[in-house]
Amino acid sequence: MTPNETSATASSAKRMVPLIVIAIVAIIGFFTLRDYLSFEALRDNRQALLLWRDSNFALAAIGFIAIYITIVAFSLPGAAITSLTGGFLFGLFPGVLFNMTGATIGAVLIFLAARFGFGERLSRKMDNASGLTGKIKAGLAENEISFLLLMRLVPAFPFFVANLVPALVGTRLLRFAWTTFIGIIPGALVYTWVGSGLGEVFARGETPNLGIIFEWPILGPILGLCALSVLPILIKKFRRQAL
Repeated sequence: MTPNETSATASSAKRMVPLIVIAIVAIIGFFTLRDYLSFEALRDNRQALLLWRDSNFALAAIGFIAIYITIVAFSLPGAAITSLTGGFLFGLFPGVLFNMTGATIGAVLIFLAARFGFGERLSRKMDNASGLTGKIKAGLAENEISFLLLMRLVPAFPFFVANLVPALVGTRLLRFAWTTFIGIIPGALVYTWVGSGLGEVFARGETPNLGIIFEWPILGPILGLCALSVLPILIKKFRRQAL
């Protein structure tokens, strides 16, 4: 192996360090944090959390956002519970803003880690990819904004996947960031809204209904937003066929 090849290999290995760290922390967190980031933990520690918020609201807000960023950036379990906690501690507003801020910054960090780790080499390889990857690549290339929003709105796309794929196909950072922030609004509103009513749920000794997002009064408007996101894609397709 020539010195240049050795240097390139070492450089590639260094670039993978952020993704390796994320993977290791995610695996450790999956086995160690499930009991701490749960509804039961929130219920049992609710008074301490409320006292923490009341004693220093600004510090509590910053600390909460930092925790949310960490959970998303390292793909740790408990994102849904954290969203509920945002609503429980800070109400629908500014709770939803805190949730969206933490989720967006965490997503951007994963995006940057993937972009830095895999670099342009993988992006070029994906230009010639086939199958689902090729279709996603083609969809992003032709209707990037609509496709990015759709990935956030449709529950079928895991949040982690929606963070990685755009990084691998060459999406610009700024576009990824603002479409993430806008696209997660419906889900963030629902979970923050449920969280804002947790006081009554705790008083009744019940468990919050996280499946509410799949009920028609909630799911219907989200599907409507999905349709709006798909509309530009369909218009372009029909226009090409007409021409």
